[in-house]
Amino acid sequence: MKKNIDNQSKILVIGDYDVDGCISTSLIINFLNKHNINSSYYIPDRLKDGYGASIKLIKKLVKEKFPKLIIMVDCGSNSNNSVEFLKNNKIDSIIIDHHNISKPYPKANIVINPKKECDYRHYDYYCSAFLTYLFLDFYNRKNNSKITIADQLIYVALATLADVMPLRENNRFLLKKIIKRFDINKNLFFKMIFKLNNLNKKLDFDDLSYIIAPTINSAGRISNANNVIKLLTSSNEKNINEITNKLFEFNKKRKIIENIVINKIKFKKLTHEKGIIFYFDNEIPEGIIGIIASKLKEFFNKPAIVFTKSKDLIKGSARSVSSFNIGQYINRAINNKILISGGGHNLAAGLTLQKKNIDKFKNFLNEIYTNKNLLNSNKYISKISFSSINMSFFEDINKLAPFGNQNNKIIFLIENVKIIKPFIIKEKFISCFVKSKTNKLIKAISFNPIESSISLNLLNQKKEISILAKMNKNNWNNKTNIQLEIVDV
Repeated sequence: MKKNIDNQSKILVIGDYDVDGCISTSLIINFLNKHNINSSYYIPDRLKDGYGASIKLIKKLVKEKFPKLIIMVDCGSNSNNSVEFLKNNKIDSIIIDHHNISKPYPKANIVINPKKECDYRHYDYYCSAFLTYLFLDFYNRKNNSKITIADQLIYVALATLADVMPLRENNRFLLKKIIKRFDINKNLFFKMIFKLNNLNKKLDFDDLSYIIAPTINSAGRISNANNVIKLLTSSNEKNINEITNKLFEFNKKRKIIENIVINKIKFKKLTHEKGIIFYFDNEIPEGIIGIIASKLKEFFNKPAIVFTKSKDLIKGSARSVSSFNIGQYINRAINNKILISGGGHNLAAGLTLQKKNIDKFKNFLNEIYTNKNLLNSNKYISKISFSSINMSFFEDINKLAPFGNQNNKIIFLIENVKIIKPFIIKEKFISCFVKSKTNKLIKAISFNPIESSISLNLLNQKKEISILAKMNKNNWNNKTNIQLEIVDV
C-alpha cells in the first residue's frame, strides 16, 4: 500500500454491492483521496457482472483503468484465477474480506481474512468494513499520518449491523461507543434519510438496521450500487441530497416488489418441509431473493434458500441460523461440483447452479442439516407478570443492546392474557392490544405472516392464551410507550 501511495500509482478498488462492500470501498477511496492518489472504484452490477472480482470483470477493468494496485474488499477470497491474471500482468493485489475461504488461497500480495488459517482467527466476527478500517488505521499509525478516519466509524457500525455480524466483544464495544457520541446533524446523508422518513429523534441501533441499511442496499438490488460510493465519497450537499432521494425511491420500489413476492408464497405448503426451506420462482428479481430468503428464515426459524432464473442458470440466495454455517456448506457443494460458484459466511451466502442440480443440492444440504439434528424453536428466557412490563424494566433490559446475531432480543413468556381489537395493517402485520386479568392493556404487534397459525390465533382467539413476546419502545405523536412484539402464541 505504502509503495503504491509513495509512487503515486493508480489504485483501483473493487467491492461488493451490499452495505458492507460499499462502505469498505468508500473507506479506502476517501483515504486515498486524502492522499491525493489517482484512484478509482468499481462495484459489480448484480445482473451484468455477478458477484465479486471475476476473471471476466478483472480483464475488462485492467484494460479500461490501467491500475498498478487492485484492492478487493468484501470479495476476492475465491478469486484465484483473477489474482493469477493480475500477477502475470505485474499488478499488485490486496484482498480484505471476511467470507469463507478455501485452500489454495489466492496468491495476492496480501490476503487479510480471519477465516483463513492465521493468528487472528479469533476476529472472524468482523465484517469487511471493520477489517478495512483497522487496516487503514494501522497504516496511519505505522506512517505517523495526520489523516484522520475516526469520523468514518459510524459507517463501520452500520456495516456490522447490516451484515448481521455477531454482536459481541469489539463489535459490541464499537457500536455502543459510536452511537453514544454520534451527532446526526453533522452527517448530511443520515439527516436526509431521517427527514425523508419523517423521523425526529436520536439515532439508535434499529434505525441503522431497519432504515439506513435497507436504503443503501436497495441500490444494488434495484439499480447499481456505484451510486452509494458516489454518495459516501462526496462532500457536496447537492449531490448528497440528489443521491439520497434516489436511494429512497429505490427502497420504496424494493418494498413494493418484496410485498408482491411475499403475497405469492404459500406459507402453509412450506410448513410441511422437514428440512431446509427451498423456494423456487422464475419471476423473482435477483436483487430481491436475499430478502425473501431472510423472511422465510425468520418465519420458519431455520435455513432458507430462494432460487430464481438468471439467463441460462439458476441463482440462489441463502439465509441461515447461527447453528448452521451455510457459507461453509456452499463451499463444500462447489468442491463436490454440485454448484458452479458461490460464497458467503455463516448466516448468508449466494450461489449459482444448473437447474438440473437443484434436487441434488437440496439432498446434499438436507443430509447435513438432518444429521445435525437442529432444533430452532423460539426460546424464552423467563416468565414475567403483566405488571412488570413497564418503561423502567425496558430500560434495564436495553442495557444489553445492541441486539442481533449472538445477542438476540430477549423473549419472555406472558401467561393468561386476552387479545383485544386485532386488526391487519397493510395486509402484512397484526396490531392488537394484550389485556391482563386486571384489565391492563398494552399495545402489541405481530410480524408473522397473515396466513400463519400464529396470526389466525391472534385474529380469532377469544379465550385466554399465553404469548411469547419481546419488549419494544414505541414512539408515536411525541409519546413513548412500551409495545409488545408477539413472536409466538
